[in-house]
Amino acid sequence: MFLKQSKSHNRIYLSFVQGYRDETGKIKHKTIKKIGYLDELEKQFDNPIEYFKNIAKEKNNNEITEYTIKNLNTKTIDENVNSKNLGYIVLKKIYKELQIDNFLSNEQKKLKMQYDLNKIFELLIFSRILFPASKNETFNNKDVFFEKFDFSLKDLYRSLDYFNDFKDDILKLIWDNTKDKYNRDTSISYYDTTNYYFEISYNDEDLIDENGTILEKGYRKKGPSKEHRKTPIISMGLLMDKIGIPLSYDLFPGNESEKLQMRPALNSTKAKYGIERTIIVADRGQNTSDNLVFIAGKNDDDHTNHDGYVYGQSIIGADMEFKTWAISQDGFINDYVYDEDGNLVTYKERIEDENGKLLRYEEKPVIFKHKSRVYAKKVKIKKDNKRKVNYTVYQKQMIYYSKQYADRQKHERENAIKKAKDLIENPGKYTQATSYGCTKYINNIRFDEETGEIPKGLELSLKLDKIKEEEKFDGYYSIVTSEKDLSDKEIRDIYKGLWKIEESFKITKSNLETRPVYVWTKEHIEAHFLTCFISLVIIRLLEYKTNRKYSTRKMIDSLKKFNSTNIEHDIYLQNFSNDVIKDFEEIFDVNLSRKYLTLSEIKKILNF
Repeated sequence: MFLKQSKSHNRIYLSFVQGYRDETGKIKHKTIKKIGYLDELEKQFDNPIEYFKNIAKEKNNNEITEYTIKNLNTKTIDENVNSKNLGYIVLKKIYKELQIDNFLSNEQKKLKMQYDLNKIFELLIFSRILFPASKNETFNNKDVFFEKFDFSLKDLYRSLDYFNDFKDDILKLIWDNTKDKYNRDTSISYYDTTNYYFEISYNDEDLIDENGTILEKGYRKKGPSKEHRKTPIISMGLLMDKIGIPLSYDLFPGNESEKLQMRPALNSTKAKYGIERTIIVADRGQNTSDNLVFIAGKNDDDHTNHDGYVYGQSIIGADMEFKTWAISQDGFINDYVYDEDGNLVTYKERIEDENGKLLRYEEKPVIFKHKSRVYAKKVKIKKDNKRKVNYTVYQKQMIYYSKQYADRQKHERENAIKKAKDLIENPGKYTQATSYGCTKYINNIRFDEETGEIPKGLELSLKLDKIKEEEKFDGYYSIVTSEKDLSDKEIRDIYKGLWKIEESFKITKSNLETRPVYVWTKEHIEAHFLTCFISLVIIRLLEYKTNRKYSTRKMIDSLKKFNSTNIEHDIYLQNFSNDVIKDFEEIFDVNLSRKYLTLSEIKKILNF
């Protein structure tokens, strides 16, 4: 819409006029409002032309005229043309909340460069969440977003070195800007490790000086892959707060033991963030003597100023005294389980006939069968990284039994034994990769290091004693803790929170497609994982803001589908909405539900 000045009877007449294209594509004008003669308006306004031009401009910025909308509704629109993603608006709101943009802008002032560090970082993070791909493909797809990202591919790769340098500062910045706003609770923290693969066949070499001392370890090393791959991997240790928001992470070479990584990670995070006492929760892979003593010390009544732990405990791998106590029926208590609303928790039990045929399902209450004790455990710990010394730690040991867990273990073992029997009969059908899960039940099994095949002539047989031993412990699970005053239910509930960190790893590998990793220098690898970590933080903060109402997949899919199509002049069509978008609209106080928006309205929402 614009102000039109028309001559009439030697006078100038002002009116608001809207331009549009008719069916043939010709530009035509429609009078929207008649204003009056200029000489008469000059009696009311100092500068009528300037005044009404501003009104026309304001109307263009804040509304789509009724006539234009009516005209557009009769127009065929190809949403694949000139369509840009606007869903990243929500991600940008969180990004700015973390103040990463301000930090990078301030850092850039100290550096000499022509490209915009913050714009590159935004592209890497928004793309990682919505359109995960390699750095090269991310650059090629940068026009998918409404904003323009004006830099070269070389600029993008150069910036990765700076992002690596800024890692610790950015992690601390995120903590500072979320600890109060999101009520982050570090009285309990969760730790776990995973690894990510590279599509290469060789290890990185260590940097060694003339005396043979390792100056810098190579990151990409072949090791025990969580996905059973033979290619080099890099490992990550992730620390998460009580409500499921990541705190920090560390990377370490793929051939190093995960058992050694938690202690330095916990120390550095506590020091950087000013965290006092925390109870660290981890699976049984972290349950080592050295870790117990490092975290909680002796843990008797005279030594209580340490951190705490809640660990899973292997029963089969424990000493004979512990195994005997664990499955002895003496001391067990049976409790019903109730949900947060006080309702009895039940499950469907499968009822079969003598031949294993399903007869029916019966609803049964879930029973929490448990017992515990405080125990003085004798351990051996390393001293000065050399000799082992005897030490005693006091811990609460809890055992619980679950019928559902027993059924699941039995079912999984039966499947593995079935596979093991087939392998014994037909070893040529299997390789190391395809035999996963059943080899622990086979005597004399081994594989060719180069081909992964089973050598001919091996006398393979089932480990019947191992199978019989495992059956004794079906359904039993153990958790140990330094927190001797916690009830058995509290211990179990705290430990169950580990699912949050396991889910976080799944998000990085599926939704964020963190692997395979395509960059190769140490600095670029670090920068890659920094963008993935921040992407994970943003996802978790969105979950927090929506009270975990939606799955990660539904949130991401909704934001991917929220696109804007330029249909005429500065008018844009938003043709997607759902409950996720409506909730984000309310949470972030942005207008996302209107079908038509002007360019100025979109710019205002994007704050650029």
